[in-house]
Amino acid sequence: MARHNFKKLKIWQDGIELVSENYKLTRTFPDLERFNLISQMNRCAVSIPSNISEGSSKSTDRHFKKFLENSLGSAFEWETQLIVSFNEGYLSKDKFEKLENKILQIQKMLGKFIDNLGD
Repeated sequence: MARHNFKKLKIWQDGIELVSENYKLTRTFPDLERFNLISQMNRCAVSIPSNISEGSSKSTDRHFKKFLENSLGSAFEWETQLIVSFNEGYLSKDKFEKLENKILQIQKMLGKFIDNLGD
C-alpha cells in the first residue's frame, strides 16, 4: 500500500475545518459545561482528523481502515453531542443544521473511503 498524504485528503481537510467551527461554537457554551460537553466535543472533533492522519502512516490498508473507523466513530459521537447541545439551547437551529449537515457529509465521505479500501 502506498501511504496517503493526509493533508491532501478532503476528509482530513473537512475534519480540520470542523475542528475550527467546533472550537468557535464551544467558546459560546456556558462555563458549567467546561469540563463536560465542551471538553468532550473538543476531543471528539480533534479525533476525527487526528485518526485520519495517524492511519495514513500505517503500512497496510487494513490498519489504515481501523483508524478511519475510529474517526467515523468520533464523527458519530460528535453528532450526538451536537444534538445534546442544540437540545440544551446552546446554539440556534440554523447553526445546528449547518453543523449537522457538515458532520453528515464527513460521515458519508469516511464511509465511502472505508468501503473503497476493501477488506
